[in-house]
Amino acid sequence: MQATECSRRRAGASRGPTSVTTVRPRPGRSRGTGSGTPAVGVGLGNVAVIVDDTAELGDAARKIAESKCFDNATSCSSENSLVILEKIYAPMLAELKKAGGVLLDAQEKAKLQAALWQGGKLNPDIMARPVDDLLKLSGLKHQKAKFLMVEESGAGKDYPFSGEKLSLVLTLYKAATFDEAFDLVRRIYEYQGAGHSVGIHTKNDAHVMRLGLAMPAARVIVNQAHAIANGGAWDNGLPFSLSMGCGTWGGNSFSDNMHWRHFLNITRIARVIPEKVPSEEDIFSAYHARYGR
Repeated sequence: MQATECSRRRAGASRGPTSVTTVRPRPGRSRGTGSGTPAVGVGLGNVAVIVDDTAELGDAARKIAESKCFDNATSCSSENSLVILEKIYAPMLAELKKAGGVLLDAQEKAKLQAALWQGGKLNPDIMARPVDDLLKLSGLKHQKAKFLMVEESGAGKDYPFSGEKLSLVLTLYKAATFDEAFDLVRRIYEYQGAGHSVGIHTKNDAHVMRLGLAMPAARVIVNQAHAIANGGAWDNGLPFSLSMGCGTWGGNSFSDNMHWRHFLNITRIARVIPEKVPSEEDIFSAYHARYGR
């Protein structure tokens, strides 16, 4: 059969919905999907970025700072955690400080945590605030800070800094190897952010491909300012969007940057063409080669 696609705008199309609602999924049935209006669900952010030992550290730090400070870190694509290989941890930390980051000590970290999370939830009075307000509300004093940094070792609900913070706070992790960094990011995403995106600063394409093949993330942002690049940029080819589908990893029905094509109804006209029936070997040869018959 030959198929031809005919696109119709959803609004006003005879068989299309009258509107589309974008929702972030919640446990159980969301108001959007239960409203009777077609809903496109997008997922939770909590971006983690790996910096490996082949990265251009100054360039990486500049881009991370630019991205982290954009719109006071309210973007779902803002870096929340940075996993740095141990070999370059000290020089990378120095570059982050040059870019405006201030590393808090353990006592300061505890004060910031108490201000950021109240009753087990992010405090709305402290989110999306300039860094000077963040410092004041946390009872901290630092000069010329652009963003705050805290060191962390674990991931999950017992480590709240491993989650999305919606504030000018960047969590730092140290990993001995890329394998350890990879596993740590997976644990972070098991807690929050599965399906959204992952970033890496590297010259090692094997590391990039491993993230693409095995990390539960719909986007792998390579050597870029994550919040600037993830929603589409002229120099990376991603569709421009502020809504990131996270696929089944994030409880969504799609894994694209939501854009104009998601607002179309598509009619396919099918005509008879010469038949081409694949053999079992055509279909399963790659699977058999990898797993056997």
